[in-house]
Parts: sequence; C-alpha cells; structure tokens
Amino acid sequence: MKTEHAHPAELAALRAAFETGDPLGWDRVRAFEAEHGIVLPEPYRTFVAEISDGSYVGPPDYGLVPLAEMPDDGREAEDERCLAEPFPLTEAWVWEDDDRPEEELEPLLDQVFGHGSIVLGTDGCGMDWHLVVTGPHRGHVWHITGEGALPFGAEFGFTTGEPGFAGWVAHWAANKPWFDAPEDESGAA
Repeated sequence: MKTEHAHPAELAALRAAFETGDPLGWDRVRAFEAEHGIVLPEPYRTFVAEISDGSYVGPPDYGLVPLAEMPDDGREAEDERCLAEPFPLTEAWVWEDDDRPEEELEPLLDQVFGHGSIVLGTDGCGMDWHLVVTGPHRGHVWHITGEGALPFGAEFGFTTGEPGFAGWVAHWAANKPWFDAPEDESGAA
C-alpha cells in the first residue's frame, strides 16, 4: 500500500465512486496539514483536495464526513484530538474483553480515539471508520466502536478488501459487506 503518491487508477476509481463533490482545494488541505503537523496519506489527500470533501453517499452508511468534522462519538472533541501523535494500534483489540482495570484502559482508549487518525464517517451507534494519518499503520482504515477496533484489509482477516482508503471505497462500491472474509472451521475469520 503506497501512501505518498496517488495512483491514477485509484483516483479514477474514486472519481467513479462519487459522482460530484465539493473538493476542499489544495490550499485548505495544506493549511489543515500545517495546523495539525501531519501530511494526509494518499490517495485520501488528493481525494479531499480535488474530488470531494465529504459526501452524503457512502461509505460508510451515513456518508463521508468532511475532513475537519467529527461525528459525535461521545469521547474526544475535535480540538482535543492530536493527529500528530501516532495511532497506537497495529492489530485488532477488543477492549470490552480486556481484563485490565479501567484506570489502566482509559489512557489507552483516549489514544485510540484521539491520536493519529481522522474519522471518515460512521455506520451509526458509535461504529466509526478512521483513516490513520500517523504511526505504523498510516494509510490504513480502522473500524473503531465502543467495544473494540480492527483494521480493514484482507491481510488482517475479516474482509476480502484491499487495505487503505482506495481499497475501502472500492469494497463499498462493489456492494460487498464490510466483513466478508470466509470463516475457518474454528469460526474465526
């Protein structure tokens, strides 16, 4: 997965998936990046600058939120998020099943919800899709809920989709369910 340069085929597929949009423009994208001390991963960066800054048409169920907006997840306000701090996860984590005491979990959860990712949108009920903008998983899309978090992409299980923003949109545009990986005999994806 390349995150430094937008591939023309990925951009063409993104344009096809979203009929018309209201792009943010390069000056405003660069201003957002400078304000937060980050560079957005491609092809999302070019998508927001040239194709559309949000969309009422999915993905996810309630559409893409504009770059600087956040759905109300009940955790972090936009001004409390620190995009320049690395997103802390590299593998799925179900904190609902984690036996550690709450005082140990809360700082970790604050990092998951507040560091290194922007919210792409929501499927409702606190089931949000995040794009990681800093850290080892930069460019990956994560599904973060009140119970846990998991990365999107066939390499992680759960789905047959390609990783990253373009793969996530392509999976949606093909009308595939998000979690379409076949289960093995143990019942795991």
